[in-house]
Amino acid sequence: MNHEIVIGLEIHSELRTRSKVFCGCANEYGAEPNTRTCPVCLGMPGTLPVLNRQAVDFAVKAGLAMNCTISGFSKMDRKNYFYPDMCKAYQISQFDLPFCRDGYVDIEVDGQTKRIGIERIHLEEDAGKLNHDPYAQGSLVDYNRCGVPLIEIVSRPDMRSPEEARLFMEAVKEILEYTGVSDCKMQEGSLRADVNLSLRPFGQEKLGTRTEMKNLNSLRAVQRAAVTEAERQEALITAGKTITQETRRWDDNKGESFSMRSKEEAMDYRYFPEPDLVPVVMDEGWLARIRESIPELPQARRAKYVQEMGIPAYDAGLLTGTIQIADLFEQAAMTCGNPKSASNWIMGEILRQMKEQEGDSLDPGIDGIRLGSIIGLVERGEITQASGKKLLEAVMGTDADPVVLVERMNLRIQRDEGAVIDAVVLVMKNNPQAIADFQAGKGKAVGFLMGQAMGLLKGKADPGQVKSVLEAKLKEFDGGAS
Repeated sequence: MNHEIVIGLEIHSELRTRSKVFCGCANEYGAEPNTRTCPVCLGMPGTLPVLNRQAVDFAVKAGLAMNCTISGFSKMDRKNYFYPDMCKAYQISQFDLPFCRDGYVDIEVDGQTKRIGIERIHLEEDAGKLNHDPYAQGSLVDYNRCGVPLIEIVSRPDMRSPEEARLFMEAVKEILEYTGVSDCKMQEGSLRADVNLSLRPFGQEKLGTRTEMKNLNSLRAVQRAAVTEAERQEALITAGKTITQETRRWDDNKGESFSMRSKEEAMDYRYFPEPDLVPVVMDEGWLARIRESIPELPQARRAKYVQEMGIPAYDAGLLTGTIQIADLFEQAAMTCGNPKSASNWIMGEILRQMKEQEGDSLDPGIDGIRLGSIIGLVERGEITQASGKKLLEAVMGTDADPVVLVERMNLRIQRDEGAVIDAVVLVMKNNPQAIADFQAGKGKAVGFLMGQAMGLLKGKADPGQVKSVLEAKLKEFDGGAS
């Protein structure tokens, strides 16, 4: 690029409240069209909204987690515009007194920490959904989503590459998931972003003419759309043409964006204070309760895992991918006393099994105490690694006690030296080629014989004991042959 890329994001996140923001309708995804509506969210004349306190708590919780200043006095406003998916012809939102302002989120770029500023986070109601019918050449409106509580996180134009935009979106998504504010299911529209992008000569402070791409619903789409738009603008500037300030639609399947409408001036939404809702005054007690409910966030956990537990940075990143896995790891590490072993088991077995599960469940299927108990049994040599994996499969998705199952499944290591010697002798007798390979200096032969002996002992023998006996017998055999 011959110009500097400047990016700002507007991230919209639906909140995980049980009901909508101004009425008692259920806040749930996937219901039959227009079955989660009432006179309030349909904007019928004479109806009055009632502000959902949990939505306010979630908005403030997100703001605190993103280092924002919280307004002691705030209010809701009417944003006036007409569009079919907003049947009142106005949206209840926030204008000049949002709940949260002047925050930041740190991201890691090429091993360096970069701070991305957050201008504001405000609460508003979501709009309905237009379903376009290409055959009937028309559109149908589903108002189920109308009135769902939504926060808009407006960043400052601090990102200088499409990768930084994706990393910022990813960091915000993690924070929202950790705090429990949103489920962030991007495929369901719970989290989406608008990308504002412009170019300017390197060293110039004045921003260039920006375009806005609306409603990107994946991390990949945010980065791809920003790359494509930067290249499009660069080509226009190089050709001596001007950039038009406009709103564009991104088609992720085609990898292209298309002009929707010009945006030469900011729209006049004629904001005014919502007359049907009183202002919100947040005292220190209310704020303290919300602050206390915020868990340790992913960035702090990653640093702790690396610096205090000796976990590699890459592993720490995987372990903090979701709060469910991070909590599982910490509990398992504390129970078994070995963070590295807990990390290996989670990344090897737990994440594999979760990946094989159908759907997008974040439930690992086991709590940290029982996982730590299984790891401890292996670490103390009471069961083998293979038996530990069997035990884990038996425990997953149940409340069974691993210690009880060890006896019930007859998994405890057997240290009968006579049985081990008999197994090793039989394996050596039945595998003359492996003996010949060993004598020829092929080290893999020992591993093969070891595996055969463990199989004969049904995996319940002490691997160390089997290896010791095998090495002794091979030494005798080799000595006798020479």
